[in-house]
Amino acid sequence: MTAPSTPLNLAQQLIRDHLVEGEMTPGSEIALRIDQALLQDVLGTLVMLELEAMGLDLVKTEPSVQYIDHGLVQADNLNAETYLFLKSACERFGVWYSGPGNGISHPVHMEHFGIPGQSIVGCDSHTTAAGSLGMLAIGAGGIEVAMAMAGEPLYLTMPEIWGIRLEGSLPDWVSAKDAVLELLRRHGVAGGKNTIIEYYGPGLANLSAMDRHVLANMGTEMGATATVFPCDEETRRFLASRGREADWKPLAAELGCTYDREEVLDLSSLEPLIALPSSPDKVVPVREVVGEPLHQAYIGSSGNPGYRDFAVVSEMVRGRTVADGVSLDINPSSRQVLATLIREGYLADLVASGARLHQTGCNGCIGMGQAPAVGRNSLRTVPRNFPGRSGTREDSVFLCSPETATASALAGTIADPRSLDMPYPRIAEPAQMVVNRDVFVPPLPLAEARLKPLQKTDNTPALPELTVLPDTLEIPVLLVTGDNISTDDIMPAGQRVMPYWSSVYASAPFTFEAVDADYARRAEATREFGGHAIVAGHNYGQGSSRENAALVPRYLGLQVVLAKSFARIHWQNLICFGALPLTFVDERDGGRLEQGDSLVIRDLHAQLAAGAELTAEVVGKGTLRLHHGLTARQREQLASGGVINHIRRAKGASAGAAGAS
Repeated sequence: MTAPSTPLNLAQQLIRDHLVEGEMTPGSEIALRIDQALLQDVLGTLVMLELEAMGLDLVKTEPSVQYIDHGLVQADNLNAETYLFLKSACERFGVWYSGPGNGISHPVHMEHFGIPGQSIVGCDSHTTAAGSLGMLAIGAGGIEVAMAMAGEPLYLTMPEIWGIRLEGSLPDWVSAKDAVLELLRRHGVAGGKNTIIEYYGPGLANLSAMDRHVLANMGTEMGATATVFPCDEETRRFLASRGREADWKPLAAELGCTYDREEVLDLSSLEPLIALPSSPDKVVPVREVVGEPLHQAYIGSSGNPGYRDFAVVSEMVRGRTVADGVSLDINPSSRQVLATLIREGYLADLVASGARLHQTGCNGCIGMGQAPAVGRNSLRTVPRNFPGRSGTREDSVFLCSPETATASALAGTIADPRSLDMPYPRIAEPAQMVVNRDVFVPPLPLAEARLKPLQKTDNTPALPELTVLPDTLEIPVLLVTGDNISTDDIMPAGQRVMPYWSSVYASAPFTFEAVDADYARRAEATREFGGHAIVAGHNYGQGSSRENAALVPRYLGLQVVLAKSFARIHWQNLICFGALPLTFVDERDGGRLEQGDSLVIRDLHAQLAAGAELTAEVVGKGTLRLHHGLTARQREQLASGGVINHIRRAKGASAGAAGAS
C-alpha cells in the first residue's frame, strides 16, 4: 500500500513540476527547467552578446521576449542603435521583439505571454511580477538567463516557502502598494532572502490580478526569490479580458499543506503608507509626513502598472488642477493600458488637470527622464528609491500609492488621501481591454534566422576575456563599503550612463562613482598586478539584477568580495563571471579591514575544494576565517574563469570527443 503523499503548497508544486536536479529541501541546491525568458533592453544587450559568445544557434525557451522599455530617451544615437542591434539579435536567435512604445516588460508580458503554471526567468529582478498569474517567476543575472535560453537549467538554492495569509479587504483610499509597504515595514529589504512568498487566504478575493502584480513585483524589494499567487477566477477574468482565457487553468495550494514561515496580513487593518528616502523599507504612515513640501508626483512603473492605477488618478483630478509648482507625471505602463484609458475617456481628465503625459515605459523609475530637482521631494509609485536611482544624485524620493501621490499633487504638499472631499473611486477593468498583438515581431524560422547577421556597433563590442583566479591571491583591498550597497551604487542607471551599458569598456569609468569617484581609476591600475578586493557589509548587491554590476568590476580587476552577507542574485552573478564572493565567519572581522590592506589567500582552489571555509591573511593584521558556500558545479565555473569560459571548454571537449570517435 502506498503511503499518502504530503500535501504541497503551490510554490512546492511549481518547483516539483520543473525540478530536474536536487531535492526540495531548503538550503540545498536545485536545478529548474525554464519554460520562458524575459529580456529588457539595457541588460538584454549583454544577454545577446553572451548568446553569441556561447555559439548558440537558436534559443530553447518559448517564448523568449525582448522588450525595449528602459532606454527610451533618444538623446543621441546610442539608444536607437541599441534597438537595431536587439532586433537583429532577436531575428538571429529566435526571440520575440517588443519595440519601443509597447510598454514595460513585466505588465506587458503578463498581458500577452504569461501562462499559469509555467516557469520564467528574466534579466530583470522584477520578473517576479509574473507570479501574480501563478507562474514560477525568477529574476536572475543575464548570464543565467542566457544559459536558460540555451536549454540549461536554472540553478538556485531551494528557498523556504513563506506563506502569507491575506484576510479582510482594503479600506477606502488604501491599495495594494500600501499592503506591500506594510510588509517592507515589518521585514526590511533583506527579510525575504532565500524565500518564495506565497499569498493565500480569503483576502485574495478582494485583490485584482494587477493588485497582485504590485505585491509580486515588490517581493523583490524584500529579497525574495519569487512570489506566487494562486490561479483563480480573478486570474481567469484577467486573461479573458485580453482574449486569452484558453491559457487559464486553476492552481492552488493543496488542502492541509504547510509553510516554512507563516504570517497573517489583515488588509482591512491597513492605512496609507509611505517609504521615506532612500530605502523601500523606511516605511511610516502617510499621516506622519503630511504637510511636507512637494516637487513631483509620479504615477506608473512596474510598481503600479495597472489600468486601475491610472484610472483612479483620473477620477481624483477630474474638475481639479494640480497645485502650482508640482509636476504630476503620468507614465502609462503599456500600449494596451494607454489605449484602453483613451477609449474609456480617462486620459482627457488627466491632461486637463495639468498632468504631464509621458511615453509607455520604465522612464523615471530607472532615471530615464523625469529626474527631480536636487533635494526636492518626489513622491513615486515606483518599486525603489535608492539614492540617485531617479537620475538625480542628491534626490529625495518617497514611495507611495497612486492615491497618496495624486492627493499630494492636488494639495501641493504631502497629503493623506483620506483627507480629500470626495468618495473613493473604486475602479474595475473593462470586460474587454484593447488588444493588438501585431505590435510584436515574432521569431523567424530557423533557416531564415541562421542567415541574419547581428547589427553591431562600437557600443556593442564583444565581451572581454576573463582569466582564472590564480592559486595564490595577493591583492589590495581597494574599497570598503557599508551595508545595503545596491547595484545602483555599483553601476549607475539614468540617461547619462545607461546608454553605455551594452559596452563593458564604455561603462567601466562610471563604476562605484557615487560611492568612491576614484574607484574605477584605481581599479584599472590593479589589473596588471593581480587585481583587487572589495570589503562590504550586509546585503551587498541588493536591488536590480544587473549583471554588469559584477561583470564590469571583474573586468576592472575585481577578484574577491568579502562581505557580511550578499543579495542572492548578485552573489550568483559574481560567481558567473569568475569573481569569488566570501562571507566573514566572524562578522567582527569586517571592521578590522581598511582600504589599502593587503589580502593573501594561498592554495585557493584546494581550500575551496576542501570544505565550506577557507583561511586568508591580512598582512600585519593576522588571519581571517571566511565562508564560500560554493557547490562543486560553481567551483568548476570559478576554476574556468566564469560561466562563458566553462561552456566553451565543455563544447570544446565535446567536439574533441566527437572528433575522436
